[in-house]
Amino acid sequence: MAPPDPNRVIPLGRVIDAWGVRGWVKVEPYAGASDTTLTRAPKWHMARPSSPAHASIDTWLQIERARRHSAGVVAKPVGCEDRAAAEALKGTEVGVRRSDFPPPRAGEVYWVDLLGCAVFNTEGVSLGSVTGMDDHGAHPILHTDAGMLIPYVDAYVVDALPEEGRIVVDWQADWSN
Repeated sequence: MAPPDPNRVIPLGRVIDAWGVRGWVKVEPYAGASDTTLTRAPKWHMARPSSPAHASIDTWLQIERARRHSAGVVAKPVGCEDRAAAEALKGTEVGVRRSDFPPPRAGEVYWVDLLGCAVFNTEGVSLGSVTGMDDHGAHPILHTDAGMLIPYVDAYVVDALPEEGRIVVDWQADWSN
């Protein structure tokens, strides 16, 4: 497996409303306001399928300014000059290029980089490929296409190597989920 594509668009939130009267939008980040990637990315990909109420959107917008505000992010896209223009973006999903993310700290990985990675146990037995990650409070859960649900904690994850496309876990294929 190749290293993660730096140009891959990663959805990070959605526009929930206009903010003020000068073309700013209010975004609800999927990972919460502490995710600063939206405030750092110079361009946002805006996507929304068409519906009876809205035309479809699939475009990149240059971001003039973005900052955290309360539980979300507010931003001023270039060319979005009034409240009506900002309201026209309501409901769009906001994404950024993977290369706009800050580098992960030592020993950390971005979950998005784990998608598609092959999972092997310490004996070399394949446990499938990563199809998703969830976090329900106690700890994250890694999902594989083989139906495995593996706690993503140090006790079970021996090595996560997204640049090599693999994860090694201390887990057995016959362990019940």
